[in-house]
Amino acid sequence: MVLLLGRSSDLLMMGNRGSQILFWIVLILSLACLSTGDNFLINCGSSSDTKVGDRVFVADNSQSKLLSTPKTIFANTSTSVTSTNDSALYQTARIFEGTSKYTFAISQLGRYWIRLYFYPFVYNNYTMSNANFDVSTQSHVLLSKFSVNATVVKEFSVNLTSSSLVINFSPSGNSFAFLNALEIVSIPDEVLSNVPSTFNPIGKFDSLPWQALQTVFRINMGGPTVTYMNDTLWRTWVPDDDFLVEKSLAKNITNIAAVDYAPGLASKNIAPSSVYGTATMMNSAGDPSNNFNVTWVFNVDPGYQYLVRFHFCDIVSSALNTLYFNLYLDSWLLAENLDLSSETHNTLGGPYYMDFVTPSTLGNKINVSIGPTNSLPSTDPNAILNGLEIMKMNNSMGSLSGPALVIADSTSKKNVGKIVGSIVGAVIAVALAGIFFMWCKKRRDLEGEGNSKTWIPLSITGASHTVGSKYSNGTAASLKSNVGYRIPFAAVQEATSNFDESLVIGIGGFGKVYKGILNDGTKIAIKRGNPRSQQGLAEFLTEIEMLSQFRHRHLVSLIGYCDEKNEMILVYEYMENGTLKSHLYGSSYPSMSWKDRLEICIGAARGLHYLHTGYAKAVIHRDVKSANILLDENLMAKVADFGLSKTGPEIDQTHVSTAVKGSFGYLDPEYFRRQQLTEKSDVYSFGVVLFEVLCARPVIDPSLPREMVNLAEWAMKWQKRGQLDQIIDPTLVGKVPADSLRKFGETAEKCLAEYGVDRPPMGDVLWNLEYALQLQEAVLSSDPEENSTNMIDLPTQINTFSQVDNTLSAVQFQGRTVDDMSNASMSKVFSQLVKSEGR
Repeated sequence: MVLLLGRSSDLLMMGNRGSQILFWIVLILSLACLSTGDNFLINCGSSSDTKVGDRVFVADNSQSKLLSTPKTIFANTSTSVTSTNDSALYQTARIFEGTSKYTFAISQLGRYWIRLYFYPFVYNNYTMSNANFDVSTQSHVLLSKFSVNATVVKEFSVNLTSSSLVINFSPSGNSFAFLNALEIVSIPDEVLSNVPSTFNPIGKFDSLPWQALQTVFRINMGGPTVTYMNDTLWRTWVPDDDFLVEKSLAKNITNIAAVDYAPGLASKNIAPSSVYGTATMMNSAGDPSNNFNVTWVFNVDPGYQYLVRFHFCDIVSSALNTLYFNLYLDSWLLAENLDLSSETHNTLGGPYYMDFVTPSTLGNKINVSIGPTNSLPSTDPNAILNGLEIMKMNNSMGSLSGPALVIADSTSKKNVGKIVGSIVGAVIAVALAGIFFMWCKKRRDLEGEGNSKTWIPLSITGASHTVGSKYSNGTAASLKSNVGYRIPFAAVQEATSNFDESLVIGIGGFGKVYKGILNDGTKIAIKRGNPRSQQGLAEFLTEIEMLSQFRHRHLVSLIGYCDEKNEMILVYEYMENGTLKSHLYGSSYPSMSWKDRLEICIGAARGLHYLHTGYAKAVIHRDVKSANILLDENLMAKVADFGLSKTGPEIDQTHVSTAVKGSFGYLDPEYFRRQQLTEKSDVYSFGVVLFEVLCARPVIDPSLPREMVNLAEWAMKWQKRGQLDQIIDPTLVGKVPADSLRKFGETAEKCLAEYGVDRPPMGDVLWNLEYALQLQEAVLSSDPEENSTNMIDLPTQINTFSQVDNTLSAVQFQGRTVDDMSNASMSKVFSQLVKSEGR
């Protein structure tokens, strides 16, 4: 950019008008280039740059700063590769014997293609076809236990919402990983800006921005292979011959000159003219006796949803409004009497595309068909399709690879069951619809906070419920949009051995939590709603809607839900190490190191920061506490339990007015007093968690002396005295660098500011915690003897608590209401509190 501007300035100084015009042209083109995002092209294992068409793949050794790997192994081959435009990319490779990662700085957020090139040649003792490895980003698994036996390019699409992209290569067992070339290419917004439709059930799929995609098929109907050399976005389109079920029923047609990229229609970035200018259509079209469909079959992985994009361009008609046909996907009629003239604003030859999202596939095939319309007998029977793209969508675990949850029909008379089920379902739906809507209205009048004790299965009624999420934009949001997450009750029973009490791993306000194992060996956590619980339908709906949209490594993933047999069951990924709370006190877990505690706090802060800033409107968790921070097998923290979550205020508002919900001891005093909720309420609760992590004691402990009952107030007194080191967990004595503790304490203090406006956003909290970790690691990485004076060393008798008489009994407290205490000081409220887990 600097060079371009420099040269343009020289031209401008020449003083002639032509040079000035050229200056502005070059400047505009330069800015346009900058606005397309960050593109990275790497020829792995190569010591020199490689030109492919008009693009240059840079030498791998010049990009060493991007790669972190335990060992550098460059491989090359003299084996001849099939002569293609990109054959030079397959002559070299980089081999990874251990976990390695590329880290790319991203200055422009948005959706990017990740293209991975593989050619399994033999180099010394490395036979590339024997490689077995995983490939993942920060948020998604791209390839799992992957091996390759032929030249292949794997293409993925991810939406980047942070300033870096990390691609990890992890060999399986004693194997290794390899890569021939790598592309990170920015995708223009228009390519995936459409809101696709769903057809089972019928609706809109508005979660596409949070989905990672893998290109499974990209087909040029009726034409030859279109290489990336002839595509503005370097895509490859293959012919459809191998996918046609009955080739004799189809006919190819080519008329590229007829394609008209008129304003307002699909552009060349959607598909090139070499795709829109060819088509497969019915053979013997125009014969009134023809009444058949042209069908293609595509093999897919079961258990996933797929984004299917259909490309159309009427290059066969000589006049407008003369071509009408039907479009099918599997047994579903997606479009009846499709008139391309109407869809392209009466532009003959105008390119047009349609997007649909499938439900989770039970089988391993997707059928696509086109055929004549039957409801317009005056039209000549004909149908066309110009192009097709099928893209796999990540599952609820954020994965695009590996086995997915597929619930097979175990009955031998499944067809009869479907018929009977349909009839019974229809009768029940009619009978319950009126009752259910009246029931929902009554619940909404009560603010929908889960007071009802009568539950009606959502799957029977298919009704909608307003759950107060930003994704519904204030309108009714139905579980139909999350039908792919539904799990049959029988599968949940099998996973938990019919809810064996020995598998209970926790009990919360919603109900018991069981450990379960699916038939594919996947460990899961199953939260089964208690019908007598005060937390019911509203929290159930909120949890499903929130977690089915979120995709973040520090948020617990929702695998599915079950609403059969009057049950309300939520199924999550299993977190091997339970809650953060259980590791701090009250269990047999060994004490955690200061570094582990810092990393857990950082992980939780990242999850909350994502909730607060990841979308157009903030999501406020409203129940941040150590019991809702879960730890996986590597002690990585993930925020859980979104049943009380609320969307944040509108742009022109400062808060959300709502009834007080949360857990005592963590509750924001300002929210408690004023019933005005903001993101800063989560920040306050997280500040309490920070002190809980430091001191390893309950946030409310009535057995302690009065001044020590409430952890937040007690810790703040010591922090303001500059003596926080006097109350830390005894197991940390002598193991915490003073500077790290000082930064940690300052961060917690800021979080607990009396007024929300004085508290930092979660992004600042995260930054300060990461700095505290750097201070910790700086001490550990230097000579311990030189830094011994920086370590905190306390008398062992500190943090020994004595008993105290309580002046307010549990019965007295429970008789008080929130309104009774609205004018009381928080010190008195919390010091008199005896129920630490109440909501």
